[in-house]
Amino acid sequence: MSFLVLLLVLWVEKFSAWRHAVQQDGPWLRALAKVERQKDLMASPWLAIAALVVLPLLALALVLTLLEPIAYGWLALPVHLLVVIYSLGRGDLQAALGPFRDSWRRADTEAAYLVARRDLGVEEAEEGALLQSVQRHLVWQAYQSFFAVIFWYALLGPLAALAYRLLALLAEHAEQEALRERAVQLRHAFDWLPVRVLAASFALVGNFVAVSRALLHELLSWDISAAQLVISVGRAASETPEPVVGEEGVSTLDGLWQLLVRAAVLWYAGFALWTLFL
Repeated sequence: MSFLVLLLVLWVEKFSAWRHAVQQDGPWLRALAKVERQKDLMASPWLAIAALVVLPLLALALVLTLLEPIAYGWLALPVHLLVVIYSLGRGDLQAALGPFRDSWRRADTEAAYLVARRDLGVEEAEEGALLQSVQRHLVWQAYQSFFAVIFWYALLGPLAALAYRLLALLAEHAEQEALRERAVQLRHAFDWLPVRVLAASFALVGNFVAVSRALLHELLSWDISAAQLVISVGRAASETPEPVVGEEGVSTLDGLWQLLVRAAVLWYAGFALWTLFL
């Protein structure tokens, strides 16, 4: 059933607007604001995390426990699908990149700076640094929005996928520094394995030698961030050249995107084989 859910997720992602309807964070964000106002919970950030992350996971586990014995578990399939869709990243990455690509292709760096700040949250005044920041944004968002979620779903099921997204939301939206720091630490732990699996996938579908050099000294490092690792390995795998203005600069974004697509195809092929032989 897991592989069927992953196929349906692709269909929903590409051919429907269900994702935006499912990804309603308002109730959870209101719960976050309420928890941050309660001094007894904020006295221990772990209690706040239990209320905001563990309790939703327990509720989901209860629902799945009740549904899975019925109709050979097929009633649980819609729940799995909704949870995975909710757990994907927010926004449309390709659509958000569109205005920047158009501006950069025209060599209109001022417009590129403005749309990068508006649509991507990227602020770099220098031309080369701006394009590199957008490249980093592309690779990181693709990883945290898609690859990390499907990795944990395929490995441990919907509870792990939902836990990843709730921790990501907590790290992004928490206003209390102690709570945000604990969420970042837990997310770092969640990212450690899937980001290295993706890096290995980049080696198989990209420049293996360049990835080996980039990954060799950081493979088992706990201190390097997931964003730093996946970005450096992605650039090495796609042999990204020095940033330039114009069509050649836009082509570097296309190269990174094609690398991500090839990695996704590799992952789905691996999941299919895993489903067949296990």
